[in-house]
Amino acid sequence: MAMLTILSCTAICLTLLAGLSLVFSILLTGVPSLSSSKSEVVDVVALLGLAKLPQHAAIIDLGSGWGALLVALARAFPDATVQGLELSPFPYLVSRLRTQRLSNVVVRWGNFFSSGVESADAIVCYLMPDLMAPVSDLLDQTVKPGACVVTNTFLFRGRVISAARQGTGRGTIALYVWPANH
Repeated sequence: MAMLTILSCTAICLTLLAGLSLVFSILLTGVPSLSSSKSEVVDVVALLGLAKLPQHAAIIDLGSGWGALLVALARAFPDATVQGLELSPFPYLVSRLRTQRLSNVVVRWGNFFSSGVESADAIVCYLMPDLMAPVSDLLDQTVKPGACVVTNTFLFRGRVISAARQGTGRGTIALYVWPANH
């Protein structure tokens, strides 16, 4: 009976910590930890395939969440280095666990606005509308011309889309070749 009580208390504490982690990150960033659907992941991978990335490309997922897209990217582009950047502690830990056996994936905890994305050949993101303008500014200041950027659902305003796929769920998946100006 005592063992059951200890396990129950541990489960409750872990659930509370996970919940607080998610609430904290939403309050800090304004972005909930949503995963891309399977069809959205397929669309992101397909658009990056169209982009003809270099063989040893550096692909960075801004706000990599629970790691589903990282796993798919690592498998689709085995010669690439896939990096996830996540601020929310609980999704970060889950992502680390999901990708620990993938040698071409690195998951870093932190704010992608201060994490350095200048080495990216491709960037993927599934963020919220309020972040798209600041992310656009970040990309203007840091990524090399010709870098590919794929967005899920929320688009960059005033940028030219190179290719798109209409998602079956939430919206459009769009490929930009940065700076994607008119």
